[in-house]
Amino acid sequence: MNHKLRDSLKSQTGQRLMEMYNRLYERYGPQNWWPAKSPFEVIVGAVLTQNTNWKNVEKAIKNLEENHLLSLDALYDLPAGRLSQLIRPAGYFNIKALRLKNLIEFIVSNYGLELDEFLSEDTGKLREKLLSVKGIGPETADSILLYACSRPIFVVDAYTFRILKRHNMTDDQESYAGLQSIFMDHLPEDVNLYNEFHALIVRVAKEHCKKSPLCQTCPLDGW
Repeated sequence: MNHKLRDSLKSQTGQRLMEMYNRLYERYGPQNWWPAKSPFEVIVGAVLTQNTNWKNVEKAIKNLEENHLLSLDALYDLPAGRLSQLIRPAGYFNIKALRLKNLIEFIVSNYGLELDEFLSEDTGKLREKLLSVKGIGPETADSILLYACSRPIFVVDAYTFRILKRHNMTDDQESYAGLQSIFMDHLPEDVNLYNEFHALIVRVAKEHCKKSPLCQTCPLDGW
């Protein structure tokens, strides 16, 4: 174990989180997230996955791909009405089309048609700018930062809240930032760890920590 990891695990919270991670990893193995062919596809998927499941997002992305529209310049030129029809499988398609167009226009106006400058922007500055885009909230912004830009930002969601609350690590009043800090203040800044941990949390929430939990077969039983 390297010094950075050992030091960050001195806290009880850090130790408990790593126990959680190890239990999930031992049960499920690597999740290979994000399932995308390029950083730009991650960016698109981060918007489309709002309030829907990934299978629906895949159908929407396939529509864009088959129509040769899965690129920054193509989506920039595409009318919102046409985009909404192509992403219909993802649900809330009119709203998501506008949000995606807002994001695309933000990228092009600030960084041009080449994505490299966007992907290499300072983490704090880029997060602040992303949050200024209408329709881009913390979870979407952090998903882009972690999975498209490979930045050590921990993504939290409703699943994260549900699991931590049920295990007495948070309460009903916790904010997104507060929930995120539980992980980022007690774990090393490690992109691969954050990537895998978030994916594993989604996996256990979908399979065991449901609204009606299946605790007896859950890898976190007794954690």
